Amino acid sequence: MPDLLPALRDFVAFWPLAYLFLGTTAGILVGAIPGLTGAMLITLTLPLTFYMSPPNAMILLVSMYVGAISGGLITAILFRIPGTPASVMTTFDGYPMAISGRPGRALGLAIGSSLCGGLIAGVFLVFLSQPLAELAARFGPFEYASLVLMALVLIATISKGSLVAGLLSGLFGMMVAMPGFDPSSGQLRVTFGFEDLASGFNLLAVLIGVFAVNQVFDEVLSIGRTWEVIDIAKQRVWMAWSDYRRQAGNILRSSLIGTWIGILPGIGASVGSIVAYSAAKNVSKTPERFGTGVDEGIVASEAANNATVGGALIPLLAMGIPGSVVDAILLGAFVIHGMRPGPLLFDQHPQIVYTVINAYLLACVAMFVIMTVATPRIARLMGVPRYLLLPVVVVFCVLGALAINNRMFDVWVVLAFGAVGFLMERAGVPLGPFVIGLVLAPIAEESLRSGLMASAGSYLPFVTRPLSLAFVLVAVGLLLWPFWQDLRTRRRRPVNAPDP
Repeated sequence: MPDLLPALRDFVAFWPLAYLFLGTTAGILVGAIPGLTGAMLITLTLPLTFYMSPPNAMILLVSMYVGAISGGLITAILFRIPGTPASVMTTFDGYPMAISGRPGRALGLAIGSSLCGGLIAGVFLVFLSQPLAELAARFGPFEYASLVLMALVLIATISKGSLVAGLLSGLFGMMVAMPGFDPSSGQLRVTFGFEDLASGFNLLAVLIGVFAVNQVFDEVLSIGRTWEVIDIAKQRVWMAWSDYRRQAGNILRSSLIGTWIGILPGIGASVGSIVAYSAAKNVSKTPERFGTGVDEGIVASEAANNATVGGALIPLLAMGIPGSVVDAILLGAFVIHGMRPGPLLFDQHPQIVYTVINAYLLACVAMFVIMTVATPRIARLMGVPRYLLLPVVVVFCVLGALAINNRMFDVWVVLAFGAVGFLMERAGVPLGPFVIGLVLAPIAEESLRSGLMASAGSYLPFVTRPLSLAFVLVAVGLLLWPFWQDLRTRRRRPVNAPDP
C-alpha cells in the first residue's frame, strides 16, 4: 500500500486527531464500565456521524472499537469482572496478581501487551487487505452468495448456545431484513399494510435496540450493584523493557493467534483470548501456576484479544464480510455513509481504506498512552451508580432513533428490538448471528439474484465454480461437524454409562 504513509498527513490536523483521542477515550471508558459495551457505544454514536465527513466518522468509530476492547482489562484486573467478553481470560491471572498487592504491574502487563498485539495485527492489516481484496475482485455473484452462506453458518456454529439456536438467530436476522422494496422487482413485500415499513426496518434503529436498550433492560435488574475499587493511585502502571524481552515469544504467538481468529468471520476477541491463553499454558514449564497471577496469562489474553480487532478489519475491508458483531455495525456505518466495503472500496474510495488502517494503528498507540496515564482515574468510574448512568443511555437511544429519519416509528422500532434482544439473550439465543444475518442478507440476496439472472435461473454454478463449491463444502462441513463430534462421543462412551 504505497499511499498509506502519505495518508498519515491527513491526521496532522485538529479534527482527525481530536476524533481519534475522543473515540479512544470514550471506548476505554465504556469498556471499563461493566454492563456497557463497545457495540452499544458505536451504535449510539452512529447517528452523530450523519453530518460528519466519512473519513472523520470512520476515525471516530474505529478508535472507539480499539478503546472498548482494551478498556475491559481494567475491571477484569481490579474487580474480577470483565468489562467486555474479550477480557474474561484476563481475570484468571490479572485479579489474583492485583489482590496480591501488584495491581499496577498487572495493569502494566495488560496495557503493554495490548499495544503489541494491536500493532502486530496492524502489520497484517496493512499487507493482507489489498491482496485479499484483489482476490475477492475475481468473485462472481455465486462466490459472494456462497461466501455469505459460509459466514452465517460459521457464526452460528461458534456462537454461545446450540447450533440450532445460532442458525435460528441468523435466519431471524435475515427475515428482519426482508420488509420493504424487493431489490429485483421493485415491489413492496412483507409490509403487512404499514406504510412506515415501505423502506424496511432501519438498520441503525434495530442495532440501537438490540445492543443499547437491551443492555438497559438487563442492567435495570441489577440497578443497585456496586463494586469496591482497588486503590492503585500510588502504583506504577508500566511494563518494563525486561518484561517485553522475556514475554516476546508469548506476545508474538498470542498476537498471531488473535489475528488469525479475527480474520475468521464471526468468532471474535473472546475466542482469540481463550485459544491464546490455552496455548501459553500448554507451552509453559509451569502450567500449574496459571490462574494464580502469572505474567504469561495476562500477556497472552490481552495480546490476543487486541490482535483480533486488526484481524477482523481485514475481511471487512477486503471482502465486506464482518469478522465480529462490532464489525457488522461498522459495515452498517460504511453503508450509511454511501460506501460498501469489499474489493471495489479499494478502487472507489482508497482514501477511506488508508484512513481506517491509519486510524486503527494510531488508536492502538493512543490507547496505550491514555491507559498508562489515566487508568487510576478511570478505575474510579466503577463507583458510578447505575440509576444515574442508565437514564443517560436511554436518552441517547431515543435521540439517536429520532435523528435517523425524524419519525416516531424508529423510536418504537428501537424499543421493540430492545425487548426482542433482551428476550433472545434470556432464552439463550445469541445476538451475533442475528446481527450478521441482518447486515449480510441484502448482500446475499443481491448476489444470488444477479447470479440467477446470469445463469438463466440455474443453481449449478454453486457447485461448478471452484471457489463457490469450496465455500459451500466448508459450510456443509461446519454444519455436520457438531453432529459428527456428538456421534464419536456416543461411540466412545461405555454401553451402561448414563447420558451427560
